[in-house]
Amino acid sequence: MRTPEEILRGSRVIAVVGASAHPEKAAYGVPAAMQAAGFKIVPVNPRVAALGETILGEKVYASLRDVPHEIDIVDVFRPSEQAASVAQQAAAVGAKALWLQQEITSIEAKVIAEQAGMAYVEDNCIAVARARYGVRHTAA
Repeated sequence: MRTPEEILRGSRVIAVVGASAHPEKAAYGVPAAMQAAGFKIVPVNPRVAALGETILGEKVYASLRDVPHEIDIVDVFRPSEQAASVAQQAAAVGAKALWLQQEITSIEAKVIAEQAGMAYVEDNCIAVARARYGVRHTAA
């Protein structure tokens, strides 16, 4: 089982399910912090995607299956009740890790992630973990 630090050090691309276009929300600020630390952010939000808008300068996708490249981490900003569904989608696209943000937990999502061979973190802010471990990536 990989630790949060190992997941972060071994990852570059983070798909953010539930990413927000509103700077006052954590679902905007957390991805912004990860982007500033050198991670590639892929926002996933069907409402914003339908409007053709961007978040943090990145194209927004309606679902994980629409993302045209490999995903290392699926970072979840959705209610706990939706985590299992996101886990199934993450498994279907071959994501390497499922990360549920602070206050988001799901036994079902954990089982799905483990059965798919994904690393799993829940109830943990990815930006706080990144800062704690001092993980930064430089542009490739």
